[in-house]
Amino acid sequence: MSTTTTEILYSRTDAALGTFSVRPLDPFKDGELLHSWVTHPKAEFWLMQGMSLPDVEREYMKIAAAEHHQAYIGLHEGRPAFLMETYDPSRLELVGLYDARPGDVGMHFLVAPSDERLHGFTRAVITTVMAAVFADPSAERVVVEPDVRNTAVHALNEVVGFVPDAPVQKPEKVALLSFCTREQFTAATTALGVSI
Repeated sequence: MSTTTTEILYSRTDAALGTFSVRPLDPFKDGELLHSWVTHPKAEFWLMQGMSLPDVEREYMKIAAAEHHQAYIGLHEGRPAFLMETYDPSRLELVGLYDARPGDVGMHFLVAPSDERLHGFTRAVITTVMAAVFADPSAERVVVEPDVRNTAVHALNEVVGFVPDAPVQKPEKVALLSFCTREQFTAATTALGVSI
């Protein structure tokens, strides 16, 4: 099945901030936008700071062609606002670094840099990302491996139900391996009073 960059794959409404949705990423149509996001100083943990536009396009062309890795553009009220990636952690990123289970989904997300601050925005983004992953009935647990120094994202992850496991050494960083099951996510969002 082919998809277009206008096809909405998942959508939810946040009571305070409005509609969040996810669509397929197009490495060329979205290339300049992605480049501005991933090379921004606030994206230091994305590890793409020095990349040129063609470098970024090539990286996302590889993802688009990969069997076990997907990339999406997240929208807020119809405007691009975040990047979301999912991958099979038993085949990429974490191979041999943890005991993979059926139904595990690896996840990365990046909120677009903005001068406008909306209270609760980043939490609404990660809630949307997690809800989009769990919209697939085969997804049982989300696995993340942020840099151990990225304390802001560790705190955000815990808000939506992630439980830190242990640091793991990856080629590019020391990462904090963390897990969130479908049940943990549901419990965390219920406790926050967030509708999915």
